Amino acid sequence: MPMIDIYAKHGTFADPHRLATQAATIVKTVEQVPDIPMFRKNTAAFVHELPDAAIANVDGDSNYVRVQVLTNSGALTREKQLAVVEKLTELVATEAGDSTLKERTWVLLTEAASGGWGLWGHAHTNEELVAAARTEIGKLKSGQ
Repeated sequence: MPMIDIYAKHGTFADPHRLATQAATIVKTVEQVPDIPMFRKNTAAFVHELPDAAIANVDGDSNYVRVQVLTNSGALTREKQLAVVEKLTELVATEAGDSTLKERTWVLLTEAASGGWGLWGHAHTNEELVAAARTEIGKLKSGQ
């Protein structure tokens, strides 16, 4: 149930909502979690549009994008890390209509410590998240 934050200068993306939806879908798909409401409703992306003056490298350039993906601990194997970075970088460049943005997109992968993933007002451990998913799957199978 990753949280994705995308930071870019205002106007980089024509449709930030589409970008957010696609970013959430990519990460959920790569993570390979069950397609259940618990994961569909709690994998989300936030697009933060900043003024040009709020972003700069050493030379003062502001044409960069930063994507931060926060997952629970151990959610992404090395193979999945590589896929998430590649696919989100491609998505950002495509949605911006600028293939050169691939060279200026930073994707940061961060893991919340076990017990540090808050959902439904509770700080879940990985084991608790797995148990909650199994419970939801059981309810769906039984028609509840």
